Amino acid sequence: MASGKPKFAAPRLAPVRLADLRQDPAPAFRRGERYDGVAYDRVAADGLELSGVEFVECGFAGVSFNETQLRGATFRDCVLAEVYAPVFTAARSGLRDVEIHNPRWGSAELYESSWQSVRIDGGKLDYVNLRGSKLVDVQISDCIINELDLGSCTATRVALKNCTVGSLDFTGARLKDFDLRGTDFRSLSGLGSLSGVVVDDYQLTLLAPLLAGHLGITVA
Repeated sequence: MASGKPKFAAPRLAPVRLADLRQDPAPAFRRGERYDGVAYDRVAADGLELSGVEFVECGFAGVSFNETQLRGATFRDCVLAEVYAPVFTAARSGLRDVEIHNPRWGSAELYESSWQSVRIDGGKLDYVNLRGSKLVDVQISDCIINELDLGSCTATRVALKNCTVGSLDFTGARLKDFDLRGTDFRSLSGLGSLSGVVVDDYQLTLLAPLLAGHLGITVA
């Protein structure tokens, strides 16, 4: 007999395996260039103009991208660990099969980006702007995010697991199988765009008065 529980799909993710990377302790990054199979450890790319750069099968450990212009950059089959950027500028960038571990981002401008098979584990992010982005198979877990802007994005099979989010904005978003269970949030905008979101019982109690106000329901 069917349980009656709603069915939804989890993000489809596979570990990123990197092998035989060559070390580059003093990289000469240039905009629009492609870099394959390189390991970067504790290097700084602060303030560089790297629009359109492409990284394929690369590993980053403790790399600083503060105020680096990464507009239109591509990261594919990459692992980024403890990447540091008080100002992270990567609008219209593309991430595919990427793992990000313990990032420290301040203001992250990632609007109109394309993320597919992306995992973020841990870290602290102040402001993340993903407005107008397309997210497919994305999981963010054990992360502290002060403000997450998903306005007008398209998100399919996305999960926020055990995260703490201050402000969460879904205004104009199109969502399918967006799993919020186990994540704490202080405020939520875009109540009219919550179709496709999965919540737990506790979150539903928090949302109930907001939904009632949105729908004009009076609880007496």
